[in-house]
Amino acid sequence: MPKRTEVEYRVYSGADALSRAAAEHFLETAQAAVAAKGVARIAISGGSTPKRTFELLANPAEKFAKAMPWQQIELYWVDERTVPPDNKDSNYRMTREALLEKVPLKPENIFRIEGELDPEEAASKYEAAIRNHLRLEGAEGPRFDVLALGMGDDGHTASLFPHTAAINEMIRIAVANQVPQKDTWRITLTWPVINQAHDVFFLIAGKDKAQPVHDVLLGKYDPEVLPSQLIRPSNGRLLMLLDTDAAALLPAPDASGKGRLEIER
Repeated sequence: MPKRTEVEYRVYSGADALSRAAAEHFLETAQAAVAAKGVARIAISGGSTPKRTFELLANPAEKFAKAMPWQQIELYWVDERTVPPDNKDSNYRMTREALLEKVPLKPENIFRIEGELDPEEAASKYEAAIRNHLRLEGAEGPRFDVLALGMGDDGHTASLFPHTAAINEMIRIAVANQVPQKDTWRITLTWPVINQAHDVFFLIAGKDKAQPVHDVLLGKYDPEVLPSQLIRPSNGRLLMLLDTDAAALLPAPDASGKGRLEIER
């Protein structure tokens, strides 16, 4: 039976407006989670667009640094490259420099992926850390409060690349994924885990993303080619924060910059 997903996309002009919208979303969802249950479990992605958002969140001149409930936040990563934490390509290093060194987030609440290890070992250790901390039993999976994704110009998200094995993983929380097109391995959360998050959103910018965004939302369903199509949250709601370039091939948003699509697949 086809699954229905309501997609809301919000379109912003310029990198600053987009980054600010993402920071606002992190703030709202974190505050709501803490109010409801005393903790906000956040899973983040790497890249230049999230970096600008993290810098805003950490900037003492902005409202976010004081308003974020840092002491009640647990921070996780959606994926990681197979590099040490001080490597320039490390998602952890980017987050540390842009955010973690500047905010009072408890060290014991930071759950990084150890990209310096053998990929299979890194994935197993990350999964074990999540299972143990959240006291998951059997096939039970985590449910993050907010989970942020990007999208590549090839339609990948997290480290779920076209025609790679992780696309077919249904059981594990995290896996090592060989990515021949990058001649490397990555460690990534699996798409069933991503889809269980309470709030899932994409943060996407750039002209090179316009076609994949269009194809993922409005094209033929073929997740082997466009893995981002696997992201269909269990609650039926998906948010996309886009700049005007990335949204160029979608139906025009309304006067407030918002658009909606209903997808059944």
